Amino acid sequence: MTPNSEIKPTNDILDYLIRDGLILTLSPDFPEPFTGSIGIQEGKIVFIQPKGSQVFMPPAKKIINARGFLVMPGLVNTHTHGAMTLFRGLADDLPLKTWLEQFIFPAEIRFVNEDSVYWGTLLACAEMILSGTTTFADGYFYMDEAAKAVDRSGMRAVVCQGILDFPIPGIPDPTQKLLVAGRFVETWEGFSPLIHTGIFCHSPYTCSSETLRTVKALCRKKQVPFFIHAAETKEEVSLIQSREGKTPIHYLQALDLLDAQTIAVHAIHLDSSEIELLAQTRTAVAHCPESNMKLASGITPVAEMLKKGVLVGLGTDGCASNNDLDLFKEMDTAAKLEKVHYADPTVMDARTTVRMATIEGAHVLSLEKTIGSLEVGKEADIIFLELFRPHLIPCYNPFSMLVYAAGGADVHSVMIAGKMVMEDRKILTFDINEVLEQVNRLSQLIISGY
Repeated sequence: MTPNSEIKPTNDILDYLIRDGLILTLSPDFPEPFTGSIGIQEGKIVFIQPKGSQVFMPPAKKIINARGFLVMPGLVNTHTHGAMTLFRGLADDLPLKTWLEQFIFPAEIRFVNEDSVYWGTLLACAEMILSGTTTFADGYFYMDEAAKAVDRSGMRAVVCQGILDFPIPGIPDPTQKLLVAGRFVETWEGFSPLIHTGIFCHSPYTCSSETLRTVKALCRKKQVPFFIHAAETKEEVSLIQSREGKTPIHYLQALDLLDAQTIAVHAIHLDSSEIELLAQTRTAVAHCPESNMKLASGITPVAEMLKKGVLVGLGTDGCASNNDLDLFKEMDTAAKLEKVHYADPTVMDARTTVRMATIEGAHVLSLEKTIGSLEVGKEADIIFLELFRPHLIPCYNPFSMLVYAAGGADVHSVMIAGKMVMEDRKILTFDINEVLEQVNRLSQLIISGY
């Protein structure tokens, strides 16, 4: 896919013209795949035309011949902890409580700093770009460094300062957590059209009711999203019930935390009244099936949520509990897990699953007016999948192919906001070898001091 760099002699000129690709828009205007063209100017999609319907094809600075490629919206990862790429494989095959309290929390206190968050996040960006993710929601520590990494990568992200009630990396004094979070939002909100901010409270059992209320009030004041791990394990449900007399979702509602700007991460152990509550309050869910499986946390009742109108997007969680950031793998797992859970092969069909990884994920992050589908006026966040591969042929149904056969390695090129950030599997915005060298250096420090 080599663009033609010839500039045509006209004042009305496109930046890119994508021609003859198999286009999957995820939009109501074009619900089915078709062969056609897309015009891009100043980072936005300015026209979409099925082949044979073009009355006039505008000239372009660069023409991309997309024949043999599937052209679709970039994937949206609604929950991860980018810098935890540094802990990939460090503490596997353990229960969540043991994994978190005996391994991850101690490792974070010792090894998470400005340097490790910057390089770990940039490694996460590389992995996501290479596997077709163009937007992600990130919640962790030292988030100024994470935002710098996102900015360098050219990705789109909702970057969230992590909050807990005990000393954490970057906030050794917990009484300063709101000050740090507020300063972070003020610094980065508006810095770049690709970077949005939010605040991430770890969970109802690591944050007091006062912390949860105060942080949500700050989010409402700043008009940024509020993320929280909720109803992730049976142990959490029992703890909150014994302490508060309510299940986690009802507890969050009692604190007035549930609304369209709240994202409940995992949301596994729910009863029907809690699913109704999520729907009524328009609280979104970030579904992370591979992490849930690996930590044996349980199976999120996604099919029931969707029936009730709950907004659900896909997330990978962090590399310490997944251990990768490939949303194509996440789609495959999400669809099959629901089928076996309900003993029904018709639930979580391929089309629904692809939507969860694109336009529904954009809805979860309140970015649906900007990204998530290919539509005129939206940002040109576009990925190109190479179709001429043994495991993708024949392709009778592109939705099924994407969920059950494709993988991140099939992504050939990636465009974000009308800028090519990867072409022919080469990242263009930063030096991947530098990132790998820096992360290997940090991993040696971790393993020697672990």
